[in-house]
Amino acid sequence: MSDFSSGDRLYFRQLLSGRDFAQGDGIAAQMRNFAYLIGDRQTGDCVVVDPAYAAGDLVDALEADGMHLSGVLVTHHHPDHVGGSMMGFELKGLAELLERVSVPVHVNSQEALYVSRITGIPMSDLTSHENGDKVSVGAIDIELLHTPGHTPGSQCFLLDGRLVAGDTLFLEGCGRTDFPGGDSDEIFRSLQKLAKLPGDPTVFPGHWYSAEPSASLSEVKRSNYVYRVANLDQWRTLMGG
Repeated sequence: MSDFSSGDRLYFRQLLSGRDFAQGDGIAAQMRNFAYLIGDRQTGDCVVVDPAYAAGDLVDALEADGMHLSGVLVTHHHPDHVGGSMMGFELKGLAELLERVSVPVHVNSQEALYVSRITGIPMSDLTSHENGDKVSVGAIDIELLHTPGHTPGSQCFLLDGRLVAGDTLFLEGCGRTDFPGGDSDEIFRSLQKLAKLPGDPTVFPGHWYSAEPSASLSEVKRSNYVYRVANLDQWRTLMGG
């Protein structure tokens, strides 16, 4: 269980499914999802990114640290990130969390319908956002970046030198685009958008598919094969398009 907090204000934790939460859940352990807790230590406000499997464990973890849940940030609608049906299994997640604590759920406008369908949560209970919108958690501002490709409304979260990248960008590789709504050309453009972010933020991915759980964006650009192509034509060749 990792705590990357710095200073007096920011509360930031990266938690691994099957280890830090949903212990004993074979699917959670196999999928190796990361969930994130982001909060303001002074106000106690905290949001959770991508609560799936035993979402209650995530609430327990933040409450044990003296925080209270004030919202949910969703990178995209796949069940291993929000709950729902996957591979013949029904995964718990966002719906169960909202039964315990009623809080805003922040999604990209192009993902809202998908999130509603996969979780059963009414569209009216989701807060839709556009690229560049900000969600404030106490005094912590989180910028929402629309990064389509893995899904139409995938989004990443930028705050205080950290990029929570969901399944758009991993330390090795990127999110697959062969699921419904995936678009290889779009994810190329999204990856190029992330590559141009200033300040060399630390990348925190949606899954632990690499040796390290996080790395600087400059290191990811140096080592990740997705950044070895110069243009869309090369990308299509690389991805078999």
